[in-house]
Amino acid sequence: MSDSARIVIIGGGVGGTSVAYHLTRLGERDVVVLERDELTSGSTFHSAGLVGQLRADPTLTRMNQYSVELYRTLDAGWTECGGIKLASTPERMEEIRRQIGWARASGLPLEEISVAEAVELFPLMDPEGVVGAAYLPTDGQIDPSQLCYALAAGAREGGARIRTGVRVLGVRTAGGRVTGVVTDHGDLDCEIVVNCGGMFAAEIGRMAGVRVPIVPMSHQYVVTDACHDHPRLPTLRDPDLLVYYRQEVRGLVMGGYERTCAPWTAAPDSYDAVPADFNGRLLPEDWPRFEEISANSRLRVPAMGDVGIRKLVNGPEAFTPDNEFCLGESEVAGFFVAAGFCAHGIAGAGGIGKVTAEWIAGGEPPMDLWHMDVRRFGRHYRSPSYTLKRAVENYETYYDIPYPGRQRSAGRPLRTSPAYPWHAAHGAVFGEKAGWERVDFYRANDTGDEGERPGGWAGRGWSPAIGAEHRATRTAAGLFDESSFAKIEVTGPGAAELLERVCANRVAREVGAVVYTQALNRRGGIECDFTVTRRGEEEFLVVTGTAFGGHDLGRLRRQAALTGAKARIADVTGQYACFALWGPRAGDVVAGLTPGPMDLPFMTARETTVGDVPVLALAVTFVGEPGWELYCSSEYGRALWETLWRAGRPHGLVAGGYRAIDSLRLEKGYRVWGADIGPETTPYEAGLGFCVRQDKDFIGRDALDPAPGRRLRCLVLADPRAVALGNEPVRLAGRVVSRVTSGGYGYTARASVAYAYLPAEAGEGTEVEVEIEGARVPGAVVRTPLT
Repeated sequence: MSDSARIVIIGGGVGGTSVAYHLTRLGERDVVVLERDELTSGSTFHSAGLVGQLRADPTLTRMNQYSVELYRTLDAGWTECGGIKLASTPERMEEIRRQIGWARASGLPLEEISVAEAVELFPLMDPEGVVGAAYLPTDGQIDPSQLCYALAAGAREGGARIRTGVRVLGVRTAGGRVTGVVTDHGDLDCEIVVNCGGMFAAEIGRMAGVRVPIVPMSHQYVVTDACHDHPRLPTLRDPDLLVYYRQEVRGLVMGGYERTCAPWTAAPDSYDAVPADFNGRLLPEDWPRFEEISANSRLRVPAMGDVGIRKLVNGPEAFTPDNEFCLGESEVAGFFVAAGFCAHGIAGAGGIGKVTAEWIAGGEPPMDLWHMDVRRFGRHYRSPSYTLKRAVENYETYYDIPYPGRQRSAGRPLRTSPAYPWHAAHGAVFGEKAGWERVDFYRANDTGDEGERPGGWAGRGWSPAIGAEHRATRTAAGLFDESSFAKIEVTGPGAAELLERVCANRVAREVGAVVYTQALNRRGGIECDFTVTRRGEEEFLVVTGTAFGGHDLGRLRRQAALTGAKARIADVTGQYACFALWGPRAGDVVAGLTPGPMDLPFMTARETTVGDVPVLALAVTFVGEPGWELYCSSEYGRALWETLWRAGRPHGLVAGGYRAIDSLRLEKGYRVWGADIGPETTPYEAGLGFCVRQDKDFIGRDALDPAPGRRLRCLVLADPRAVALGNEPVRLAGRVVSRVTSGGYGYTARASVAYAYLPAEAGEGTEVEVEIEGARVPGAVVRTPLT
């Protein structure tokens, strides 16, 4: 084996071979794949091989669509047999109709079919209890091992070298970046390592000091004897019964996701410890744990009660705590991850390899992949206990209906604001984000109009309290706990220069200035969306969304490393509480609490005191009403909240939650990163051109087009009870041209509001249709703000 390579891929399953295949297609030739045993000997060889394309996430759907396009070209046993999803409850049928809308927005031919049509396609099924179904003719199945070997052959043809029987013993790093790998066949110097280790990925990550939070889970399915003579059956999923089926010659493969799962090799007090000799092996059969799935399978396919069982396959699959892949470059430069495939890696393998290769070659993700980025996990996922709790819950709820605002319960509460006890005592309903407990709304405010409840899915988890908190903020004042906001300090002699290079807006202004800005990628896409406050000549405070702290911190540090900026970049989120006081009477609330008038101009900051508490006040708003974000050191947080609460009650102050904030911001046209804006949208497309300063040099400037062909538009729907939640198809002149990025109900405007990217010529008054749960709802483009 040679002693160097530019790129070393660890793992010879479908992930590693797909990455190698796509790297060679991009012209990379100095690529080595290292496999500890034989190709496919990890999780690939025992995968069930179903390939479904549609997911709630448009990015993953695109990746899976690409997988199918690729598999059609490979000699890997691809069978485009189609796929059926059954609804055995009315609630599941609602979900399916939503998914049909998502499919149309993604160009997939998913259609609702009758129960009789489902039986015609899959004659083995018993229709008893089936409410409805959907059929996607381009779904299919593939032989996982053949797929892996086909990808490996393609990689070899492109110049990659594949070495089997080579065990990686260590990953060398220096100065915060990869320099090589240590194997039992010698050392290899390299620039890039790609961890495609499957169930071994966490162990490989630890070799480089990187946490890859995955848990190997025991996943079982059976292969039956011959039980039919149909030449081609579609795949069949009945999530209400927790089961799936696919054809295996004249028999069936049947598996599912039981409610009492079995993590393998992971424990609350220790990381996973996959045996070193676990190659090409399966776990012992566990029939008692499979009984729930087996009994359910007989309800839908009665033949399962009589057919012989050839074998029960029990193989470990690597699951993440949130059912999303782990992709991308870690905090160690040059150390990439493509792992944690959550038992749908065969469907995703083509797309995984493509985006990972493009990420390596281009130096940044080719699309919006933050929700799959290995860096999305906070420091609390270093805990094996927390990781295990979340992964177990994720597996056991795999087939649950993902209602709006569905909350996980494992490992909670973990991160809390200083005012958390007050919120709990006052009837707060909490949501969780990035480990933080955040108030959605307060039951005590349940004085709104029940007649405003949205129809369909949007009405689930809804409360009249949301409207009450919204209206109080518009008419009097609202107090919101935003302590979960991620806060990053950028300090030092190179801080201003670094931020000017990263940010599209001019941020190095006078001390006390607050600037709303985006940070762009080289394509001009919005990588970050935050405010920058200049606290001193060499001191800046960056405030970004709760879930985006790791992303934005990593981007700033990466740019600092690339440019050699002399700046310290520190995550100080937990050091500060943040309470937002907004509304026309916000000034009355703080009158008498501050040593002078709170007359700071909009988008400026000032150090002051509120009551007994020293604060940094920022005159900013995300609801379109005057007021401030008030930051204080965390030990003062409880006192500051209670001071504001007592002072505000005579002025009609109401404590509110994030559901009201979202409704308020929709009316004013404020964008949310990861929904309305992201790496594939530019500021000019998003209506944020006012944040761009073309007279300075910044990343992405030369890629911007001030007159783009599409624009983010606000839509008001004709039926105020028909509320879009995101991903619903949007039609112009009867043709699907876009999808909803975000939507909700505006309580002041008394309207259903949605946002979507439309052709630039679709201006105010343009008529549209938005498909919500199977119904086309008319609407029109309107100007923002609505109130």
